[in-house]
Amino acid sequence: MAGKKSPNGARSDPAVTTEARRAPMREFSRSLPMSLLRAREAVMRQFRPSLRNHGLTEQQWRILRALTAVDTIEVTELARVAFLLGPSLSRILRDLEARDLIERRTAKADLRRGEVSISSKGLKLIEAVAPTSEAIYAEITSRYGARKLAELQDMLAELERGLAEMEVAGEADAEADE
Repeated sequence: MAGKKSPNGARSDPAVTTEARRAPMREFSRSLPMSLLRAREAVMRQFRPSLRNHGLTEQQWRILRALTAVDTIEVTELARVAFLLGPSLSRILRDLEARDLIERRTAKADLRRGEVSISSKGLKLIEAVAPTSEAIYAEITSRYGARKLAELQDMLAELERGLAEMEVAGEADAEADE
């Protein structure tokens, strides 16, 4: 008798049990990356409709929010603080510039580097989105609790600091090869 068909159409071996297929590690749903991704998705699900109503993607919003915290920033630093890869950031900046939401210029100190700042039109868009964004934050705070939310943010910051001090497997080898 042939085994069950998997989602990709391949037949599984009926002799292989579910137990045998388990990896010698914690359950997938209990892995830290998956827990963090599920939590992020739950949060972003609340904000996406508002962003869509204002014609923004999550990444565009992230860039605009980052730009409100500075007068100007180098493109490479913006990529770092907004957690975006260079090619994605280039495309997003091009789109935001076409909408006059940001201003780009060459850095005076190094003509090879670009600098970005939010434009007055970008600030007006932030001001338009802010009331809805703050209302969503208030609802999240109400449902989860202000104290618990502050503790969560503190714990996440502590986790980030702690992991920043850890050596990443393979990273030292990659740096040695450079």
